[in-house]
Amino acid sequence: MAGHLYLPEGFDENKKYPAIVSVHPGSSCKDQTAGIYAENLAERGYVTLAYDASYQGESEGEPRYIEEPAARVEDVRCAVDYLTTLDFVDENRIGVLGVCAGGGYAVNAAMTERRIKAVGTVVGANIGRLYREGDGSPDAAIQTLEAVAKQRTAEARGAEPLITNWIPNSCEEREKAGITDIDIVEAVEYYTTPRGQCSNSPNKLKFTSVGSVVGFDAFHLVEKLLTQPLQIIVGSVQGGFGSYKDGHELYKRAASDKKDILVIEGASHYDLYDKPEYVSQAVEKLEAFYNGNL
Repeated sequence: MAGHLYLPEGFDENKKYPAIVSVHPGSSCKDQTAGIYAENLAERGYVTLAYDASYQGESEGEPRYIEEPAARVEDVRCAVDYLTTLDFVDENRIGVLGVCAGGGYAVNAAMTERRIKAVGTVVGANIGRLYREGDGSPDAAIQTLEAVAKQRTAEARGAEPLITNWIPNSCEEREKAGITDIDIVEAVEYYTTPRGQCSNSPNKLKFTSVGSVVGFDAFHLVEKLLTQPLQIIVGSVQGGFGSYKDGHELYKRAASDKKDILVIEGASHYDLYDKPEYVSQAVEKLEAFYNGNL
């Protein structure tokens, strides 16, 4: 796994620092929004680690471009493993922060990773729920799974792996498809223009891995196992990815007796990825949260 480790200003290797694992969205990488939040929190005194998911970006693993929830959750645990090997990290003050699908993975990992002492999410989304809903038709999930099954058989018989896209490859492609949902519109703007474009986030997804995503529920057992302090941050502008809905569901269901949800007025899902006026509000809240719980 490849990652970026961010150190506080005036870093002293002889001191012990609290640390935070920053988990990137689906299709994203360490160099985009996860890195933005990691850098901001490092400026506020935390050792932070942003990394590329296994099989993606600069991290190793074959086949490439798979989105495997079990691996994504294990990535978080392995990031914690790494932090515990650093003499300047206080192993009793490790937190996690996840953005979009990374928020769901962060929550899921924290339920069984007791070394994580505080959980933060920014526009956290349950990626399994999103893929089960699909196009909104009643049998969307089953149709997706049928297509995955057909493709797996084809590949087992020698067909080339099907590599599809997470989102349209350009604004023109998105407009041609008639897609107007704000989350997709802004996803294309973020990932395919200089605003957030990065070679480690090539908008490629191995189609057959979607089967595992459809069967994944990031919030399964949160009523019993998510007992750590929890800070949820969402924007008030709702779109198709459903992070506003997921954030409120998580707040309602989580077992934690110390939990909070902040709705940032006027912010859309992607505003909270990188726009300074919104990221600053989120970071201010996160700083207070981690200061009080790590």
